[in-house]
Amino acid sequence: MDDSTVGTPHYRVDGFANQRLYVVPRPLVETALTQPVTRRLVVTDAGYYPAATGHRMHRDRGIVETVVLLCVEGRGSVQVDGSGITLVPGAAIVIPAGMAHRYFASETSPWTIWWMHVRGPEVSELITPLVSPTPHLVHLHSLDRIVSLFDEVVSTLSKRPTPVQLLAASGAAAHLLTRFAVDAALPAEGTPLERAMRHLEARVDARVSVAELAAVVQVSPSHLSALFRQATGNGPAAFHASLKMTRARLLLDTTRMTIAEVATAVGYADPLYFSRQFSRVHGVSPRAYRAQHKA
Repeated sequence: MDDSTVGTPHYRVDGFANQRLYVVPRPLVETALTQPVTRRLVVTDAGYYPAATGHRMHRDRGIVETVVLLCVEGRGSVQVDGSGITLVPGAAIVIPAGMAHRYFASETSPWTIWWMHVRGPEVSELITPLVSPTPHLVHLHSLDRIVSLFDEVVSTLSKRPTPVQLLAASGAAAHLLTRFAVDAALPAEGTPLERAMRHLEARVDARVSVAELAAVVQVSPSHLSALFRQATGNGPAAFHASLKMTRARLLLDTTRMTIAEVATAVGYADPLYFSRQFSRVHGVSPRAYRAQHKA
């Protein structure tokens, strides 16, 4: 059962109960790919398949669009780039254009999926973290928001197919893929990195050594530092310092606390040292930052 039909808009009548499906006429797609905004990214197909018993796809040569699948219930299997991947609730996968793939719903617990196909040069830029080094599961932290965006894409395309509707759907799709990329960069809940980050967020007003933090999450200091560098580009101390500066900006913007009180609130015993660190990060002193006009 295919989820892409070239031609006129087509709602499958022999598909899945309560499914939603829209295919943009290909002449409209080709026109959209020449227009100022949609030429960067255009949605060509999108849909929602609930409890999709028997859903199966086999494309030995891939297709010209990038395929995006999000599972919200049940499960299914995806075979891509020589690997078999189980797609579970709250996870998604992106299959680049031209890549051979197969996927099918579980026989015992068929998936409920949102899906879309997209084209355009901006697609490859947005999906890079989702397919590097190969396509892989993305466990989503903002599932409700992403489902809402999928619903917006499908609902928008289901209206009269006009350039304005394609523009609106493309904007929602770009936002959706951006959320995918953000969630892919965040550590999975309960992992040592995620627990370490939460610990540092809860102790913005204190000093926390790498050894202490590693003991809390039960990994070695060197391994924890490697996890932070991989995820953020810097070690735990730099991550904690960025949290402190974020809190300092908030306090300077929203309270009448003195500079010394702000310094104490973000874990600096010496207000002068805090001011030097703040100036190094922001290019202005805390006092000058507070005096700036902000809309």
